[in-house]
Amino acid sequence: MNKHFIFHGAMFMALAVALGAMASHGLQSLSENSLRLFNLGVQYQIYHAIGLIAIGIMIAQLPHPKLFFAGRLMFFGIILFSGGLYLYAITDYSPIKYIIPIGGLFLIGSWLGIIWSIFSHGQIEDKQSSEQDSKQDDGEGN
Repeated sequence: MNKHFIFHGAMFMALAVALGAMASHGLQSLSENSLRLFNLGVQYQIYHAIGLIAIGIMIAQLPHPKLFFAGRLMFFGIILFSGGLYLYAITDYSPIKYIIPIGGLFLIGSWLGIIWSIFSHGQIEDKQSSEQDSKQDDGEGN
């Protein structure tokens, strides 16, 4: 599964570069505010594409279910947040504005999920270490 996150992160990154170039060269007809929103979508897509790649790498070292959940949140957060910004900037269709904050919550949740998985994994390792230490102590006493 970690390869999927790395793959999708790289695809989101390539798409962000293409969309950024399109904004610079082909969207001059948009208003200044729409162009700013479009570029904000590109910027956040780049940040979170890197985050998705990092999650894929982290899963290889720390295969924790919460990391998988964080990766899914980040994947859908990119689509809802950046995709919503792109659609709103191009179409100015106001109901799309209500999707964008949901994507933002997904992105925030993904970063919190990473933190949660790190601390959860540490607790698991601490329990295993203390169990191994107590087994060694019991074996030494015999």
